[in-house]
Amino acid sequence: MTTCDLSTDDGFLSAFNDCSAPPSAFNHLGHLRIGWIHLQRYPLRQAIDLTCDGIDRFAKHLGVPGKYNRTLSEALMLIMAHGGGADCAKPFDVFLAENPALVGDALGLLGRYYTGDLLNSPAARTTFVAPDISPLP
Repeated sequence: MTTCDLSTDDGFLSAFNDCSAPPSAFNHLGHLRIGWIHLQRYPLRQAIDLTCDGIDRFAKHLGVPGKYNRTLSEALMLIMAHGGGADCAKPFDVFLAENPALVGDALGLLGRYYTGDLLNSPAARTTFVAPDISPLP
């Protein structure tokens, strides 16, 4: 296991990719940060796949594969992209300040697009499922 400086984007990305980040980094803010890093560096579809596949891999590494939800992760990436996540002139803290619902009420934000039944369905956990309330941005 390597030790990386999690305070830098490169260090955080490296520790996420090789699953050496501590479990405490595998929280909602950590998910947002890894998504933001990918949006900063890759085209949208690639950023989504790298983020979602990485979160799935990290959850399996931690022994909690049931916590991963593909639809939730992909929908949040689309919302992040719409909220300026790919704007390289926008530091992560500024991006979060401009998108407070991503941090404070992500499930409420997703509730604008998905019913809880669909978002928590077995299909939504393993593949991306289109929203049933309103189209994603």
